[in-house]
Amino acid sequence: MTRILIPTRKLQIMPHNLWHHQSLLLTSGDFNAGKYNCMTIGWGSIGTMWSKPFVQVVVRPTRYTHEFMERYPTFTVCAFGKEFHGDLQLLGTHSGRDDDKLKMTKLTPAASVKVAAPGYAEAELILECQKIYSDIFKPENFIDKTINAKYPLKDYHTVYFGMIEAIYGSESFLGKI
Repeated sequence: MTRILIPTRKLQIMPHNLWHHQSLLLTSGDFNAGKYNCMTIGWGSIGTMWSKPFVQVVVRPTRYTHEFMERYPTFTVCAFGKEFHGDLQLLGTHSGRDDDKLKMTKLTPAASVKVAAPGYAEAELILECQKIYSDIFKPENFIDKTINAKYPLKDYHTVYFGMIEAIYGSESFLGKI
């Protein structure tokens, strides 16, 4: 996959489509040390916070990736084409605690440019991020009480904000601004 460096101000996406309909992979850890884990994600956001470009992701404490998000300061969020949908389904339903789940896919982890967490050779879009904030969702703060139905096990997500350090993507993500 050929990717170019995309300035944050020129990133062009359809946010809801990216999070809700495309396959995204969150990866945290250290590629060079061989210690990292990934999981498929569908909830999050991209925008500006504290005057910084950011990606916000959520991870339940029961997920193996949570340990990596807590231990390591960087993460990547990668988008893939439809041909990798099955691979991302597998990565979202198998735990890295039990298997080397990446070996069951066609994905190739690759060193990132600015952060220790890896990206993937097949990714259409790679957001390289440095963690800048985290907290645990507090159910008493849900204004819309129907949100509680998403947590039957009371395993409330940890929310992570990552400052975008670099964006690499296909030209389709490059805006004309």
